[in-house]
Amino acid sequence: MLQVKSPLFFEIFYECQTTKARTGRISLIHHQIDTPVFMPVGTQGTLKGLLPQQLEQLNCQIILGNTYHLGTRPGLNVMQKAGGLHKFMNWKRALLTDSGGFQMVSLLELAKITEDGVKFKSPYNESDCMLTPEHSIQIQNIIGADIIMQLDDVVKSTLTGPRVEEAMYRTTRWLDRCLKAHQKPNEQSIFPIVQGGLDPKLRSECANQLIKRKVNGYAVGGLSGGESKDEFWRMVYLTTNILPKNKPRYLMGVGFAIDLIICSALGIDMFDCVFPTRTARFGCALVRTGQLNLRQVQYRKDMRPIDESCECNTCKTYTRAYLHHIVTVETVACHLLSVHNIAFQMKLMENIRRSIKEQRFPKFIQQYMLDLYPNKEYPLWIVNALKTVDVILL
Repeated sequence: MLQVKSPLFFEIFYECQTTKARTGRISLIHHQIDTPVFMPVGTQGTLKGLLPQQLEQLNCQIILGNTYHLGTRPGLNVMQKAGGLHKFMNWKRALLTDSGGFQMVSLLELAKITEDGVKFKSPYNESDCMLTPEHSIQIQNIIGADIIMQLDDVVKSTLTGPRVEEAMYRTTRWLDRCLKAHQKPNEQSIFPIVQGGLDPKLRSECANQLIKRKVNGYAVGGLSGGESKDEFWRMVYLTTNILPKNKPRYLMGVGFAIDLIICSALGIDMFDCVFPTRTARFGCALVRTGQLNLRQVQYRKDMRPIDESCECNTCKTYTRAYLHHIVTVETVACHLLSVHNIAFQMKLMENIRRSIKEQRFPKFIQQYMLDLYPNKEYPLWIVNALKTVDVILL
């Protein structure tokens, strides 16, 4: 009998002796990913302002595509003719696609949700589009990403009441339909998504239901959408306590440096967010102490690079003064800041991984927070979140 190779193999190399953090590797059909990993978002099959080859140079191992948008434009015929998104965008490394479910929140005025699926009005031409669990998987099978997401019933993270419970149970039912519809289980892994809003009972129930299914990894969804940071970290902590240790855990839509560090300590392996490239378009550069808003007049004569310790081409070549001169005016500025911001995220994750490997992750956290809050006025949610994994700030 032919032995089928799993489309995902997860190895944990080192575990932090204090926190729940771990570092390892996810081996996929197209590429290997070192974890914890930050995944930049390329909604339309492109990262705004960057070429795929530049992403490779920045050591980016996996990026995201958006099922709803790609399925609508360029559409399935073009995607099929191209041989999938990897070939269409000339990206040789790993890809993850979301399910289209998030558009239930972001395009709510265009969507109607029933047990069958989600009916959208296209933002492009007003035509109707029905996204069912089966259709979402069909689109993702054609796109050909290494990791694909189940269609989930997404509600705003701040919502309470019976709609949250309805969405949570529907998400589980839709997962079973997604798994049944999946045509390429030897090439692509479906990740189920833990929902349940900010209700600990619903979150726990959902996670416990999902771990009964045969899957290669899990996502934590429905967070980072306007809830308080205190509510946010508690839901992450609760969920990682339930999800199995031997499979990757993906926290959806999270990309601020503090959140990446704390949620790595809470046991998350994968993150994604539009933040680094979006903030670049507004003229902001990421640095260890937060952000530099290069539109501000104080940078007009500043001949230093964004960050003297950064090795990206932008920092090696251009000054803050030059960037101040062109940000939000010239399209090349978006490109230059996106290069730096993605380099910043990649370096941060590399430092997190190394510090876990060298058993100094708690010290790394303490120093990072001290650099960010030199007066030691740490936000209470940070103190409380880190206390649960035995890290006391300096």
